[in-house]
Amino acid sequence: MDKLTCFDFNSPVERRNTASMKWDKYKDRDIIPLWVADMDFCSPPAVIEALHQRIAHGVFGYTVAPESLKTLVVEKFAADFNWSIQPEWLVWLPGLVTGFNVACRAVGEDNDDIMTAVPVYPHFLTAPQNFRRRLIKVPLQETDNHWTFDFDRLEKAITPNTRLFLLCNPHNPVGRVFSRDELNTLAAICEKYDIVICSDEIHCEMILDGEKTHIPTATLDPSVAARTITLMSPSKTFNLPGLGCAFAIISEKKLRRRFIQATAGIVPHVNAMGYAAAEAAYRDCADWRAALLAYLRGNRDTVVHAIADMPRLSIAPVEATYLAWIDMRSAGLPDPVRFFEDAGAGLQDGIEFGGPGFVRLNFGCQRPLLKTALDRMASALRKHINA
Repeated sequence: MDKLTCFDFNSPVERRNTASMKWDKYKDRDIIPLWVADMDFCSPPAVIEALHQRIAHGVFGYTVAPESLKTLVVEKFAADFNWSIQPEWLVWLPGLVTGFNVACRAVGEDNDDIMTAVPVYPHFLTAPQNFRRRLIKVPLQETDNHWTFDFDRLEKAITPNTRLFLLCNPHNPVGRVFSRDELNTLAAICEKYDIVICSDEIHCEMILDGEKTHIPTATLDPSVAARTITLMSPSKTFNLPGLGCAFAIISEKKLRRRFIQATAGIVPHVNAMGYAAAEAAYRDCADWRAALLAYLRGNRDTVVHAIADMPRLSIAPVEATYLAWIDMRSAGLPDPVRFFEDAGAGLQDGIEFGGPGFVRLNFGCQRPLLKTALDRMASALRKHINA
């Protein structure tokens, strides 16, 4: 059997009544949840087996990052990205959201400015205010159904107190894999104004466009690496977000020390299960990941074709992630999320991302379920427009 077909992503997995954030939002309602970014697939068999083995040991004390996991990360990033990192550059975290909150605390002082490009993952918009920083939002530029940075506008928005740029690459929610030229231009601006870059690269292993390659920001140049905090985790690729294991890669010693100091007293250790799952995912699950990406490409194509047939909706190319960013601005719907919930499909409001008039759709689910949700959306939209 072809290794890309030996994993079953099509069979339904019952997530109701499992304390699932995604599914419990619509408990006892006939609404298919396509909102928060976790997938409805079982995690890889090798991860599940590793967790069984860890449980069988029976002792769940305080746990440090295994040396074997550190070595694995170093070897993996050298092989995947030609990135030579050192084990001491790794700072282990209980989640990526924790990571960019720590970055906001570590860089700058009270009332300094933090910049990001919108639309973007909602926690980017809330993290600065958690540490008395001001947020500067610069809209991404949309041209011919293609999203990129508006570098002129971005540079003009920088203030003397701008200390940190929060970057999401691959981008959630617009699905871009930023090019080397785009990243170099952004990095040059940050270097010009002495701005640290916190680069969320959690979706780096979920590239759907075969012509695109993920480029870690810190690999652009040693001077860029010295001002970059890279955040990584296996949680999105291998569907492990509930196990809480992520890490920062920080090559510059003083910046790493400030980051670690900012975790003091507020950031818990990664748990034993998180480490076990991460090691198994990175060591034993390349075939599973390849099969997953093949399935997600099929889901992406299903979404793109369905949206193309829906009147007054459009969608930009999804180069990476399992998230579709859908333009609703021409549909004439005052509240598109409520409209589609009433039709039985639960999406996420673009307002939460700083992108009013859009919705985000998570297609990391079984294809029959996805098709049912898309059919519900299409039917409701046609009835609305023809009313």
